[in-house]
Amino acid sequence: MVEVEFLGPIKFENIKLEASNLGELKDALKGFNELDLKEWLQVCAVAVNDEVVTSLETPLKDGDKISILPPVCGG
Repeated sequence: MVEVEFLGPIKFENIKLEASNLGELKDALKGFNELDLKEWLQVCAVAVNDEVVTSLETPLKDGDKISILPPVCGG
């Protein structure tokens, strides 16, 4: 079981899901029919245990924390 946290302006509570890699997690999150979540997932970065990752093949293990990181701007 992994925990997914949505940071910044994404207004979703943390959820726990079963997934062995990011590809499975992505598919599981597609099951949420909330339009706002789908839009965020298209533009967000992803971190596993506070390390940004890009490969959907990134393995996940029980207890991992996945952070959905929205783009930011500022100066």
